[in-house]
Amino acid sequence: MAASQADTSWFVQDRFGLFLHWGLYSLLARHEWVMNNESILPDDYRKKYLKRFDPDLYNPTVWADAAANAGMKYFVITTKHHEGFCLWDSKLTDFKATNTPASRDLIRPMIDAFRAKGFRTGLYHSLLDWSHPQYEVDEFNGPYAKKSQSERDALNVTRDHKKYIDYLHGQVRELLTDYGQIDLLWFDFSFKNKEGKGKGREHWGSEELVKMIRQLQPRVMVTDRLDLADQPVDFKTPEQATPRDWPTIDGQRVVWESCQTLSGSWGYHRDESSWRSTTQLVQTLIDCVSKGGNFLLNVGPTARGEFDARALDRLQGIGKWMHHHSRSIYGCTQAPPEFITPQDCRLTYNPVIRRLYLHLFAWPYKLVPLDGAFKGRVEYAQLLNDASEVGQIDGWHSQHFGSVENSMVLNLPQTKPDVAVPVVELFLKDE
Repeated sequence: MAASQADTSWFVQDRFGLFLHWGLYSLLARHEWVMNNESILPDDYRKKYLKRFDPDLYNPTVWADAAANAGMKYFVITTKHHEGFCLWDSKLTDFKATNTPASRDLIRPMIDAFRAKGFRTGLYHSLLDWSHPQYEVDEFNGPYAKKSQSERDALNVTRDHKKYIDYLHGQVRELLTDYGQIDLLWFDFSFKNKEGKGKGREHWGSEELVKMIRQLQPRVMVTDRLDLADQPVDFKTPEQATPRDWPTIDGQRVVWESCQTLSGSWGYHRDESSWRSTTQLVQTLIDCVSKGGNFLLNVGPTARGEFDARALDRLQGIGKWMHHHSRSIYGCTQAPPEFITPQDCRLTYNPVIRRLYLHLFAWPYKLVPLDGAFKGRVEYAQLLNDASEVGQIDGWHSQHFGSVENSMVLNLPQTKPDVAVPVVELFLKDE
């Protein structure tokens, strides 16, 4: 396989993206895996819901505005999730948006709207397809997973999974030839277990798939979920978790992104109540960047084509914080190791303008000791939300934090600024 020529330069600058999970499952409004969870057979699923998908309030410009105001720089849309339903006018299936009351390609206006706002384009495409008649069913997921092995075997007798591979590759070709430059391909997912059961590269034709992608669009980034661990990885995709440290492969740091939800599900879930607060989401974004990574935050639009009030509230809250603090996110990465992160804080660093950003997850009583390389290296400090100077102290107070020779102590205001996470911008001296 040819070495990747993927362009990751924009990705490590932008840092914050929008994930969108949208499909027929939005009608059921109880998790995007509802077809699997409730063992709804493909014919029943299609018969009941295909004729009901009518996103009459869909306005992708409104979506793009909400994402831009939140400070997001790129987006990833589910062209097809595991249910098999396609949001574009694929010539290879009739299970698509053009055969619903929507009666149109829903991907093209979305791409146009987001590109108009300067967003990079990412397309999610499921490797699984629980509705395709040639997809080999298994015990791991899908509407037939709870059937007996003999029932699955009987179904698979009439299926030719190689034909499904051709279908998968054909749809990816459509997506890479019909919508201009695609910046990111988000494939999901391989699931081999320790015994080698499940589905991996041979079930997707992964080597040939990537070869085709590189020929069509050599600059596009491809996820690490094709079961090609022995091949170059454009970026790693930890899900619903932030790694403790910058991920590595063979000891080398890699480009990475954590994808996470506002609550528990990815698709629109009407009755879910475990929504994360704005502060938690801002802290997650900061945490990712402090380890050299990106944060891809998901919204599941409703079946009428809107972001619900809970999602809009969180995006607005993040945007309010980003309005004053995006300088500590865009173009930033992990701080040099000689700068020791204080307790209850995260550090990010912009190597171009040579500034450190101290994010305070817990507001202290006035004093913050900084150990390591800070002393003698910081020329000026200010709160980022209002550019008000933050002083340094010496003398009696600093002795309580250890050696005065090895520490500097910031003297913060007693009252926490009215922001989700306060940030101190530290200007380093020219060397």
